[in-house]
Amino acid sequence: MVQPPGRRSLPDWRSGLPEDLLESIGKRLASGHDAAAFRSACSPWRAAVPFAIFGPLLLLPFDADSDRVGFYCVSEKKVFSKTLPDVRGKVPCGSSCGWLALMDEAAAVTLLNPFAGAGAGAGAGARRIELPPAGEHVAAASSSEPVYKVHGRWVLRSTDDYGGDIDAGRVIKLQDMRDVFFREIVLSAPPDAGSECVAMAMLGCSTEVAFCRVGVDNAWTLLDTKLDFSVASIVHCQDKFLAIDYTGEISVFSSNAGAWTLLPSLSPPAGLCHRSYLESNGELHIVGAMVSTSHETQTFTYSSAIYACNLHDRTPEWSRVKDIGDQTLFVSKHFNGSFSGTSVSEYKENTIYFSEPLYGDPYDMVHRLEIVDVVTGRSEVKPVHEKMQGSEILGWIRPNLWKGDQDQVCIWETLKLWG
Repeated sequence: MVQPPGRRSLPDWRSGLPEDLLESIGKRLASGHDAAAFRSACSPWRAAVPFAIFGPLLLLPFDADSDRVGFYCVSEKKVFSKTLPDVRGKVPCGSSCGWLALMDEAAAVTLLNPFAGAGAGAGAGARRIELPPAGEHVAAASSSEPVYKVHGRWVLRSTDDYGGDIDAGRVIKLQDMRDVFFREIVLSAPPDAGSECVAMAMLGCSTEVAFCRVGVDNAWTLLDTKLDFSVASIVHCQDKFLAIDYTGEISVFSSNAGAWTLLPSLSPPAGLCHRSYLESNGELHIVGAMVSTSHETQTFTYSSAIYACNLHDRTPEWSRVKDIGDQTLFVSKHFNGSFSGTSVSEYKENTIYFSEPLYGDPYDMVHRLEIVDVVTGRSEVKPVHEKMQGSEILGWIRPNLWKGDQDQVCIWETLKLWG
């Protein structure tokens, strides 16, 4: 076909770009709109972005008697809510891969993707997956006191030094379920991504953890981490699960051996008050604070610090990180499921966003974020939306809006929130 004068033929992008280049471009998309437009071009481009990484949102506490869940968008400075009937009668016990883990009074667990379903409006549906309920073996591993199920309700019985019952027992209320059963559940992958997804659960107070294969197992399996102190964090890093105790010691789970192995040489950095562990660019990172005190003025100051290590090294060790390039770290207080990503939706790159300041005024009823410049170490504490006065944040959640090539959900209304 003869082209009109001055007009050049357009290249065939579908066959002209190799798969690895498409994937590289997809990882650098700056917003939800860009991701949606990229995926709509053709099937190879859609396959290169299996699910869009949008700017994270802050998950607000919600009432178990309600089906409304609130979120705060930092870049837009907006609070919005969704109607999610599946949250009624449940307590959140994790936020991982864009999915919420919810537990009811029977210790049954539901995985919920709040941003995928029949549409994107406030009343849109959500995708849910049921996990096996906890059994008495999980309760026994997590609680120092006997736990029994009576008429379908879990009961905690106090005992004396000789093992005798002190009382007839008390029913474990919903708000106390995380202390007895699953404190936090971490996923190895989105459970609808087409690959195997393993759910690893940190128990209330234990050196053991529980795991199950989503959609495969009908019960939780207990594993001994071999740590001396209770597990305080679980991180999925380099296709492995890491269990980290309160002292910073690390145990690594090998799926081939089905057991945990201690890393005795990897002690936490000296003087670091740790805040969170996460994977970034294939390496394990620890984010913490270096605290300095002045006895003369009775004051203290602190600066945030990042350390990283490669678990594939023969002798892994922590090294100080003073520049993370175009990455942004999102660190939670109540949920340890922190994460990193290429800066999106007007979030600053080379920056740490803490869901709450490390040291705040307990009498200050306005919720605040702490934003740290990694290069300079300067910390900025900013108040957020007025509707969040007096509330604590549960953690960050990174919306996962895409399931696969066949998932063409209309999400434009939701996308407006992320710019």
